[in-house]
Amino acid sequence: MGDNDASSRPFTELDQAKGKRVIIKLKGGEEINGILKSFDQHLNIWLEDADENSDQANRKLGDVLVRGDNIILISPSK
Repeated sequence: MGDNDASSRPFTELDQAKGKRVIIKLKGGEEINGILKSFDQHLNIWLEDADENSDQANRKLGDVLVRGDNIILISPSK
């Protein structure tokens, strides 16, 4: 396996998750749960039907763009 294969794997995994619900954990402690529509090379993530879950609030966000530099973790939703 070459270096290009290893570095492209996260993008392959994200591409397979398109159209599915994911959980994104952010640096500030918030979690956003939504349907993954698209992403770019900077891991900016576009979600539909998103909800925010944090210590301060649980609220509906609708469509949202999450900047990649704020993301700690992206995981499939249960």
